[in-house]
Amino acid sequence: MSQGIVTAAYIGATVMFILALDGLNRQETSRRGNYYGIFGMLMALLATIVGIVSANYFILFGGVVIGGTIGLILAKKVEMAQMPELVAILHSLVGLAAVLVGFANFMVHDTAIVGVDKTIHDIETYLGILIGALTLSGSVVAFLKLSARIGGKPVLLPARHWLNLSLLIASIWLGMVFVNQSALGGGMLPLIAMTIISLIFGVHMVMAIGGADMPVVISMLNSYSGWAAAATGFMLNNDLLIVVGALVGSSGAILSYIMCRAMNRKFLAVIAGGFGTSSGETASGPAGEEGDIVAVEAAEAAEILLDAKEVMIIPGYGMAVAQAQHAVHEITRKLQAKKINVRFGIHPVAGRMPGHMNVLLAEAKVPYDIVFELDEVNDDFPDVDVSVVIGANDIVNPAALEVPDSPIAGMPVLECWKGKTTIVLKRSMATGYAGIANPLFYKENTRMLFGDARDSLDTVLKNLA
Repeated sequence: MSQGIVTAAYIGATVMFILALDGLNRQETSRRGNYYGIFGMLMALLATIVGIVSANYFILFGGVVIGGTIGLILAKKVEMAQMPELVAILHSLVGLAAVLVGFANFMVHDTAIVGVDKTIHDIETYLGILIGALTLSGSVVAFLKLSARIGGKPVLLPARHWLNLSLLIASIWLGMVFVNQSALGGGMLPLIAMTIISLIFGVHMVMAIGGADMPVVISMLNSYSGWAAAATGFMLNNDLLIVVGALVGSSGAILSYIMCRAMNRKFLAVIAGGFGTSSGETASGPAGEEGDIVAVEAAEAAEILLDAKEVMIIPGYGMAVAQAQHAVHEITRKLQAKKINVRFGIHPVAGRMPGHMNVLLAEAKVPYDIVFELDEVNDDFPDVDVSVVIGANDIVNPAALEVPDSPIAGMPVLECWKGKTTIVLKRSMATGYAGIANPLFYKENTRMLFGDARDSLDTVLKNLA
């Protein structure tokens, strides 16, 4: 295959990836966006294998078969509730690839690259490994947090910002040492030292972020993985990898910024690993007093819904765990058939990754036109008769507005307690992912429906006849 055909295929793949991002921007076109992305990646792979690779085909196809088999198994085995963990660990693989390619590229000394070109190439290699190592360790910690293998509370070391600054300065200094030594035929020791520092920074950065903010971390790590891929593209002089990495990196950064604004957080605080601000428990209410809860059975919850005219459903991670989205859809259809207006309120960080709840509801074929973002429905709660909170906690926690020292203080939440009645579905009174108590559960107009969300909703559905 001629270089011209490879270039044309790369341009076509780039167009497909841009169309994929545009399609994924809206729920109605997200499936089409996925198809564009699949077709673009297929074009890129075929053009690379046929037009660029000239040896070691056995190793190449062995890797493709092994990687494709693992991907197929994961696609069939991993449930929707585990998707955030899968995304996090896949980000770590991108970082690992950038590190390995960077070291391999450095160890193969190209004598044709000299002077300024050599310096630029060394900087590209250094940055690729740095970003890759940070993405690798940060994504692994994110995976451990999301899968509950380690706690979700922020781990805040003394003088952590000074530690971050020290690691940054050390990385810059090692970069200068690396470039100078590489020009003389060395540089391996400062490169290894920087890699270790980047791995430490990735761990520290994500460990310092509270569980309630993990969706933003996922989008941020997605951005980092894109920049790592772009740096790898510069190392390998591959235009498509540069463009694709830049697309992923910039779109991930924009998404992180949008989510930070929606959550009243500072974007730079995310990058600095200081998103979590407190590791302590908060009081359950403004005055630190709890109170009595009012528990209901599924039959009573069904009666409350049947007496309503306006219903707002607020899904959370508990709905994903229980796989209750299909029961939610059936309840929605039942209520709509009885002329009850049903809407969904989605918080920007509901679930464990951006858009988690939207994906689940789309899977259950909930109509897009009744699914709304927080800022579209928050002012409507005084007119809502019943809010149904399904496995959500932090995103409906009044402590965000009422407790100044709360880890989620200042974060916009769905203010369902302003409605007539709130029904909260939970397994127990356990705290949410941020590890803080929720005064919503003790309010006079809140009713607690305990049990597995899908079992409870199935019973509610039977009582709606």
